[in-house]
Amino acid sequence: MAIRDYLAEMRAVRDEIHEHKAAADRPGRMTAMRGFCARAGYAFKLLFVEPQLIVLALMQWIVIALGYYLWVQMLGWIPEPVWETAADADGASIVDLILLLWSLVIVGLVAFPLGILSACMGAIHFLHRQGQDTRIAHCLKIVLPNAWPIWVFSWVDGWWTVMRILDRLPKRNDHRTWAQKALSEAIYQAWKMGTMGMLPAMVTGKSLIESGRQSVRFVTANFRDVAVLRLGYSGLCWIIGIATYIGTIFFLATSPGSFSFDDEVASAIYLFYFWAGVPMVVAVGVIMLVLRPIYLLSSCDLYSDHLKREGQTVVLSPPPPKGASALIAVSVLALLVLVVFLYRDALGITDMLATPYY
Repeated sequence: MAIRDYLAEMRAVRDEIHEHKAAADRPGRMTAMRGFCARAGYAFKLLFVEPQLIVLALMQWIVIALGYYLWVQMLGWIPEPVWETAADADGASIVDLILLLWSLVIVGLVAFPLGILSACMGAIHFLHRQGQDTRIAHCLKIVLPNAWPIWVFSWVDGWWTVMRILDRLPKRNDHRTWAQKALSEAIYQAWKMGTMGMLPAMVTGKSLIESGRQSVRFVTANFRDVAVLRLGYSGLCWIIGIATYIGTIFFLATSPGSFSFDDEVASAIYLFYFWAGVPMVVAVGVIMLVLRPIYLLSSCDLYSDHLKREGQTVVLSPPPPKGASALIAVSVLALLVLVVFLYRDALGITDMLATPYY
């Protein structure tokens, strides 16, 4: 099935949940955060019983940090005069296109290990409930054959998450009304809620399309619990995000030799993003090591209870081997990034990045 068919199916999942009649009765932010924290006990208990979950969370944190600093490198390849022309430009440049493609590729590269590691965490939940072997190697045998749908979903979800984070940041010349911003946020949260059952479904061997449909049934049948979990997680991430925003300003203003707000913007873009990554990576660590395990394990727990009520049995026997091609594809993508990184001058990318804005 073509990628556009997969994307159409995932948009359908988002739209169906956004338009669901129960969406108007979503819990308040504080209620959701209290409900989210109430689920922390189960997740932390499982973390202590299954310490490999902590190893998986640490690996995810490292992957995100490496991905961010790999993305930042291209900002350092753009000459200062190009940044100067960008400030007064009315249109786009070839630089924008290259940066967009670079960002998309980096998100895709990071999405593969993140998706597989998240799926392994979900597999540990199911295996633990069934009293089976929960070692990481065994989990990989279960999830890797379904690597393609896990990667596609994680790539789309990761890209939308990155774009949404950037959209939330304060910016000049933002003429959208509060109603328009609220609608964008509501659609994004509908996507997150609508797809909450997709990862657990893919862990059990479902295809991307089957997982999307299964997720819609799961969410509509458990809307209140799903909304509490998602909005509670989102609310706590908001708090960490705001603290990170304030902390970044303080860090850059008080760290000698890192960055100076007196510098010309054009000459400090790379330095800003490089050093701003320090508090950001710390904040991501809090999310990945504390909040996200609660979110992932709780969503799998809700999904397990839903299947039990539906009279369905969770089967974790490895699906047909289809993951080898996904491993080849992500290896090719990584090789492409390495070639661009090492041979950007010979490929003419450096010259293209020196193209001024008009």
